[in-house]
Amino acid sequence: MFGCTLKHLISLLMKIIKYGFIFFLGLVSYGTMAQTTNQGIKSSQYITVLGIAQDGGYPQAGCTAEHCLRHWRGEEEKRHVVSLGLTDQESGQNWLFEATPDFTAQLQQLQQASGSTNLSGIFLTHAHMGHYAGLLQLGREAMGAKGMPVYVMPRMKEFLETNAPWSQLVALGNIKLILMEKDQPIQLTSNLRVTPLKVPHRDEFSETVGFRVETIEKSLLFIPDIDKWPLWEKDIRAEVARVDVALLDATFYQEGELPNRNMSEIPHPFVAETITLFSPLPAAEKRKIKFIHFNHTNPLILEGPERDVVNKLGFEVATEGERIVLKK
Repeated sequence: MFGCTLKHLISLLMKIIKYGFIFFLGLVSYGTMAQTTNQGIKSSQYITVLGIAQDGGYPQAGCTAEHCLRHWRGEEEKRHVVSLGLTDQESGQNWLFEATPDFTAQLQQLQQASGSTNLSGIFLTHAHMGHYAGLLQLGREAMGAKGMPVYVMPRMKEFLETNAPWSQLVALGNIKLILMEKDQPIQLTSNLRVTPLKVPHRDEFSETVGFRVETIEKSLLFIPDIDKWPLWEKDIRAEVARVDVALLDATFYQEGELPNRNMSEIPHPFVAETITLFSPLPAAEKRKIKFIHFNHTNPLILEGPERDVVNKLGFEVATEGERIVLKK
């Protein structure tokens, strides 16, 4: 009986050694694969879409309409306010476009997507609530940042310097304001640059800009807020033609979307207008456009037949979490 037991133990030990070695080889193989994958990612530059909603987010405060109630019933996920993350794996740096009320979640998402806790700076388009309110998270009550670079236009710079509580961020050195000039590129790395493009908008507190992000391989246009396209000094079709991807203002789907509001007071381009403007162009040009910055009333913010219509017409709808590669 003792012999059988010993024989059994020896057999069991041999199996442990055998499968332990196989497991070890698996770990080595996985480590090599992970290293190869990380090396591939390390050489890339890309945009992560961190939010697609208009300033009030989705669901919007006080909204009791069916489309908002779908979230509270657990049928739809929250949509964050428009923001982009720019990652350069070559230098290990991240940048944010917009500091939204959803700053906390979006910074976490950017860090998770990039694998780095670095934040090298923040680019702001203008002084409407969804685009700069998140700066407060950099203050002493929260992150207590030290000299975070915040890229701003002249009026935006003055607004932050002279109005509390934003002025405290400047005074305490939580943020360092970096002045931008329209159409003047900012060289972030040797092969990555960002250019502010001034656009017409409701500029009560500051001017408004969009951005063109360029690498040596691809480029992207980001205009989350603008008045009607014909009011811009530039031709939007020409601007789209010079880039590979264009994230464009799609606050409202069509006229009459806000039945109790005079929509001429909030003159964003309707999605229907942008589609009409680009429809005569080749399919490749239309496919560059990804609509973004959806008011909670815009049906494109959720899955539905309107998205199918837009896609069939040759356009795309931005989605949270998607990655847009600018350099492989």
